[in-house]
Amino acid sequence: MSIILRDIKPEDNFELAHIIRRAFEEFNAPQEGSVYSDHDTDHLYELFRETGSCYFVAEEDGVLLGGCGVYPTTGLPEGYAELVKLYLSRATRGKGIGKMLMKKCFEAARALNYKQLYLESFPQFAKAISLYEKDGFKSLAHPLGNSGHTACTIWMIKNL
Repeated sequence: MSIILRDIKPEDNFELAHIIRRAFEEFNAPQEGSVYSDHDTDHLYELFRETGSCYFVAEEDGVLLGGCGVYPTTGLPEGYAELVKLYLSRATRGKGIGKMLMKKCFEAARALNYKQLYLESFPQFAKAISLYEKDGFKSLAHPLGNSGHTACTIWMIKNL
């Protein structure tokens, strides 16, 4: 596998939005109140120009496979950021690429001086939840911050 991880580029916006929305459709996850219906999903390159954020994509032979990022979500406690938008194309899942992207985000979050990473998800993404747990994320009883993704029902935190 000749997977490369790189920073997001403007030309990635369309394909990333497609990968994200396709995952929601495949897993029958809530579309309203989630990243599916979020305006920013179509403009990820622009969103991740925000200070304190980063987004990485996985690519193989010029084909975009998915991505993952770190974002300073409004309302999170000091030293926290959110692990966001970890989505992979169907053919890519189960090959360790999600883990590679998360590790890259953990390194970037530490370099940005974050101490904790928060995430939000859905039970429909059970395999991703299992991956998060294996990497040290612990369940929370309630959401943190103000992501605007009010349909999410799983909230987790990891100490870096």
